Amino acid sequence: MTPIAALKAAIRTILVADGALTALLEGAKVYDDVPRSAEAPYIAFAEASTREHGTATDKGHISELTLHVWSRQGGSSEGLAIASRLETLLDDAPLVLAGHHLVSGRVLATETRRLADRNLTRVALRLRFVTEVL
Repeated sequence: MTPIAALKAAIRTILVADGALTALLEGAKVYDDVPRSAEAPYIAFAEASTREHGTATDKGHISELTLHVWSRQGGSSEGLAIASRLETLLDDAPLVLAGHHLVSGRVLATETRRLADRNLTRVALRLRFVTEVL
C-alpha cells in the first residue's frame, strides 16, 4: 500500500470514530470521493503528494495531505470549530498505517476561504507525515 493510501485509511478511521467530530459534522461525513448529494458540513480529502525520504538501509517517505472542511454557515465559525477538532485528533496522532510506520505527523497550516456565491466556507488543513516502510 502506498503511504498516501495508508494515511488516508488511518485518518478516516480516527475521524469517523470520534464522537465529538461526528456531532459537529452531523454524521460520519468524511469523504475521499464526495457524493453529489453531500450536504455541508463535511470533510473531504484533497491534494496529496509523497516523496522519497529514506536512508541507505531503510525506505521512507514524506507525505503531505490537505483536508477540506466544507461549512454551510455564514462566516467561518462552524468550519473553524471542525478544523480545531481535526487538529486535536491529527497533530502528532498515533496513526496505525498498513505497511508503514508513522515517525511524525503535524498540521502545518490552516486557511479559510469564503465562497459567497455558494454560501459555503472552506477551511483547508495542510498535514505533513514522515513514514518508514515496514
